[in-house]
Amino acid sequence: MYPELASTHPPELKIERSKIQVQAIREPLDQKVDLVLIQIPGGEFMMGSPNNEEKRKDCEGPRHLVSINNFWMGQYPITQAQWRIVAQYERVSRDLDPDPSEFKGDLNPVEQVSWYDAVEFCDRLGQQTGRNYRLPTEAEWEYACRSGTTTPFSFGRTLTPEVSNYDSTYAYDVGPKAMYREKTTPVDFFGLANYFGICDMHGNVFDWCLDHWHHDYIGAPIDGTAWTTEDSSSKRMLRGGSWTNDPIYCRSASRSYCKDPNAYGENIGFRVVLTPR
Repeated sequence: MYPELASTHPPELKIERSKIQVQAIREPLDQKVDLVLIQIPGGEFMMGSPNNEEKRKDCEGPRHLVSINNFWMGQYPITQAQWRIVAQYERVSRDLDPDPSEFKGDLNPVEQVSWYDAVEFCDRLGQQTGRNYRLPTEAEWEYACRSGTTTPFSFGRTLTPEVSNYDSTYAYDVGPKAMYREKTTPVDFFGLANYFGICDMHGNVFDWCLDHWHHDYIGAPIDGTAWTTEDSSSKRMLRGGSWTNDPIYCRSASRSYCKDPNAYGENIGFRVVLTPR
């Protein structure tokens, strides 16, 4: 596969596009709809934001070195078409609403799904295929988002509405103030990917992660595994920002959470990863 790659270069905010080659697999969900997964190569990265990053929060530190094993990640957030199909698969732990989303469209990301709903989706998909599907860990998510970059965004120093769906009535750094779409966009809307070939990591919908919320990274795992607690009601991690957020919350290092893993919103979706059993 050769997705297009974009990066923004202030102050001119010129968008440069190039093509990259990535390894991808297609998981057929039915006769018409596939799930495309991109191979994420293992490696090391500095997780968190540097102290001089604009609008950083204390919860994004201390910055620390994390090692990540190879895995496969959904190129896009799970779409409504994909959700409807898997919602018909055999139940594992809970029922799923086949059409929960506020903003309708087969290629729009599914939203208004809880953390438990997203886990059920992964479990049903794994049961159907015999493979190990799950939500990404917070470290895997940031590693895939950064895709080798150290800038606030994988596209560079700032965001523009030409590369991401966010509330662009707010600007970050030298970025522009522009239109606010006020809804989700189809997952292929921008036709752009980061250096790993992953799309929609900044904005559109938040992605649920496996991890429980912690106030900072003191004591965090350094091997890319999920950081959880014994409390099943703990707040769950959200990453990536959404169409409702200003670009501060769409940065690669930005961390958010939902107070209740049963909660949902029209700005919350998810993507899946595939790992060996």
